[in-house]
Amino acid sequence: AYCYHGQTLLASDKCGEAIRSLQESEKFFAKAEALCKEYGETKGPGTTAKPSGHLFFRKLGSLIKNTLEKCQRENGFIYFQKVPAEAPQLELKANYGLVEPVPFEFPALNAHWTPETVAAFDLTKRPKDDTVKPKPDEEVKPLKEPDIKPQKDSGCQIS
Repeated sequence: AYCYHGQTLLASDKCGEAIRSLQESEKFFAKAEALCKEYGETKGPGTTAKPSGHLFFRKLGSLIKNTLEKCQRENGFIYFQKVPAEAPQLELKANYGLVEPVPFEFPALNAHWTPETVAAFDLTKRPKDDTVKPKPDEEVKPLKEPDIKPQKDSGCQIS
């Protein structure tokens, strides 16, 4: 978010704030990269996932680096703006392009679902002999295929 916010600030000629935003982005990216590498080295069922090798993650690192270099270069040649000590605040509430979310509410319970009804679904009280015995497979009888021989006299001519 800081990276893209820095690009927006650069486009609106606020190069000093853009540099600070990109520096903050670089700091968070380094922290995320360390966490991704640690996650990729852990043992367990999810070890095939390597987030640090994902295309988005790799492109984001070069995007941050290139945009920061561009901002510093342009600030040295054109803008000469002071880099603030604190990172600019991100606008977390989007004001365009999004629909207002509808809050989710669980529907009211039906009157039929009483504690007695729910207790009746106890699977430990099922009958013991409800297993279905598989039927033995019938033998498949081989079929006799007709003896078809290729014919040369089909009546087709190639001109």
